[in-house]
Order: sequence, then C-alpha cells, then structure tokens
Amino acid sequence: MPSKLDSILRHLSKTQTGLLCAADAVPAENWKTRPCEGRWSAAELVAHLMMVERAVIEKADRVSQKSPKRISLLKKIHLPMALVASRVIRRKAPVPVDPEMLRDKEIMLAELRTVRERSRAFLEETRGRDLGQYCWAHPALGTLNIYEWFKFIAAHEIRHTKQMREIAANLPKLI
Repeated sequence: MPSKLDSILRHLSKTQTGLLCAADAVPAENWKTRPCEGRWSAAELVAHLMMVERAVIEKADRVSQKSPKRISLLKKIHLPMALVASRVIRRKAPVPVDPEMLRDKEIMLAELRTVRERSRAFLEETRGRDLGQYCWAHPALGTLNIYEWFKFIAAHEIRHTKQMREIAANLPKLI
C-alpha cells in the first residue's frame, strides 16, 4: 500500500508536469508579456510559484528542526485544498513578485524544476519522521501540517496551471 508521502510526491510530479505542458503554449518571445492590464505574464506566474514553494520549504525545514508545538483539534480544521485548485475565489498574492526573478523562459522553467527537486529532497530526507505534527498557519486556509503544506503546493500549482492556460490563450497572436 503506497504511503501518504508517496502519494504527495506523485501528486507534486503530476502537477508540475501539467504546469510545464501549459507553459509550452506560451512562446518564449511572449514569456514576459502580460495578456492584458492587471494580469500576470507567464514569467510573473512562474516567479510567484517559485517564491511560494521556496517559502514553504524554508519554513518546513525550520519548523521541523524544533519540537512540534501542540495544536488544538479545532485549529487543525482548515479549508479544503480543492478550494485552492479551483480558482473559484480569486486572491491577490500577499507578496509581490520580485522583478529580479523574471528571466527568459527556459531559465525560469529550469529554476522551477530545481525548486521542486528541493521539495522532493526535503520530503525524502525526512521520510522516516512524522511531519504531520509540525504545523503553521496559512493566511487563508487555516493551520496546515507539513504534509498539508506540500499538498497546498500541488493545489496551488493546479490553480496556476489554469491561469497559465488563460495567459497562453489571451496573448497577442503573432502573424
């Protein structure tokens, strides 16, 4: 029977594959082009994904180095990940995208893969531990444990894969 961790690792691989396929539809010359005013470019979207995933990895690493804090059962209740993936509720990113991160398409996609490899490495390095007891609060969902945070990364990537498809569909067409 596959473990919870194996399921999370497979889901992370699957969601990244989906995002990379969606990114293929954005021409390299339009990578930094916003499809319309007030919307992100593909480059900004990928930078956002990298920023969020790096923040989760760094926090998970810090939190897991200490003794787990007791969390009440009530605080462990959170909104479902399906809400994140659905894009039903639009949210403004709490941290603006760092313009220094905006590079050419292939460089950014390689960097995104590297960030994911770091996530996978963290999960593999801690495989023998119960990370379900280490928690911290998400600003909109509630308190998540480390496994749930990595499920969030996958759901967040699904959400932005849909957005990447919208970007590709709404970019100016080259003649």
